[in-house]
Amino acid sequence: MSTVIEGRTTATCGDAVEAFMERVVAQSPGETVFHQAVREAVRSVMPVVMENKAYQDSRILDRMVVPDRVIMFRVTWVDDQGQVQVNRGYRVQMNAAIGPYKGGLRFHPSVNLGVLKFLAFEQVLKNSLTTLPMGGSKGGSDFDPRGKSDGEVMRFCQAFMNELYCHIGPDIDVPAGDIGVGGREIGYLFGQYRKLTHRFNGVLTGKGINWGGSRLRPEATGYGAVYFAQAMLETRGEGIEGKIATVSGSGNVAQYTVEKLHQLGAQVVTLSDSEGTIVDRDGITPEKLEWVKELKNVRRGRISEYAARFQGSKFLKGKRPWSAPCDLAFPSATQNEIDATDARHLVENGCICVSEGANMPSTEEAIAVFMEKKILYGPGKAANAGGVSVSGLEMTQNAGCMRRSADEVDQALKRIMTSIHANCVKYGKENGNGSSFVNYVNGANIAGFIKIAEAMVQQGVY
Repeated sequence: MSTVIEGRTTATCGDAVEAFMERVVAQSPGETVFHQAVREAVRSVMPVVMENKAYQDSRILDRMVVPDRVIMFRVTWVDDQGQVQVNRGYRVQMNAAIGPYKGGLRFHPSVNLGVLKFLAFEQVLKNSLTTLPMGGSKGGSDFDPRGKSDGEVMRFCQAFMNELYCHIGPDIDVPAGDIGVGGREIGYLFGQYRKLTHRFNGVLTGKGINWGGSRLRPEATGYGAVYFAQAMLETRGEGIEGKIATVSGSGNVAQYTVEKLHQLGAQVVTLSDSEGTIVDRDGITPEKLEWVKELKNVRRGRISEYAARFQGSKFLKGKRPWSAPCDLAFPSATQNEIDATDARHLVENGCICVSEGANMPSTEEAIAVFMEKKILYGPGKAANAGGVSVSGLEMTQNAGCMRRSADEVDQALKRIMTSIHANCVKYGKENGNGSSFVNYVNGANIAGFIKIAEAMVQQGVY
């Protein structure tokens, strides 16, 4: 962006950002990750707002950071010992200017209103980037499915849906899975929704293939993060083949990131979970990956078991993967898992590209390191949009009573990720002083914001 905007300097833009953030923090005290997400976006889009009187008069930014509505409820269920358990349930319907609310459900002890507002805010911009007509929402509960029996998970999901069902629908709000919510949970939730409403429709995505689900939905976020990295690398005449990659996490996103990296010729050397990281210098081969899938998806074990199973690998207790030398990094676990120290380790050890499979996994300080060193950095709202993109394809599939093949979905996913990348380049390319550096943070935020802002202006004050 220019250093002068309608006679105002960028310092004035900075002042506007700080004044705006003071209001956000005052309105939502204590919600630190929400503040972090808003600040990152507002820094990018404030110059655009200051150039556009319609955005100012309609108070677009002020409206975008306040949810359309927040639904909070008690979830009461009975465990296998006959004891009554109580959890909190939430749905944050953030913005529906360009389509029905769309966003995942997260079941994890860390879930609270601030976390879900951050995720919902990110989802609004991410969904806008996909080119599909979807607004943004997020929901979940502080329920932890780990260690629970299938019967306990089923009873919890049924109790959760008893409260949620009247707020969702295929033209209203379409939840999906997220951390702690996979195919098992989506099945139980859909079954209860169907019982309560007597309707069989596309109210949830991530469903089973035989009852309305899309092929490649489990793979989509991981595959998409790799496709986005591939597009970034191509801007510098590079490719994925022969590169060394580090991946965090060991769940759905991480597993399919590793799978797609293998298909494109990279060698992956790390995976992790909340207990620590495994490093395998020989590479996590397809055979080893199948073992990890069985460990995590069936036995629900810990990644430390990998080191005991495969000679030559080691488990680093309490450590994250980012000190391992690599060319490519794919943070695929959770928010703020890369801090400034981790970012410096990555850069010093030869990393040239970071593509985020998780939501906001890099702290503000880490992002500053990536920007200073001019490495390729794909923020989550762009790089991990593959999951919601295929969810959007599942919605269109349900609406049209049709089914796509895996190849058709994969081709559509790659087209969408390529389109997202092109929009990020369009709005993020810095051409001043002979530079051709692409600031993907600015590109993603501005591209997503303009589409929503225009829709809100055109629809009036509502």
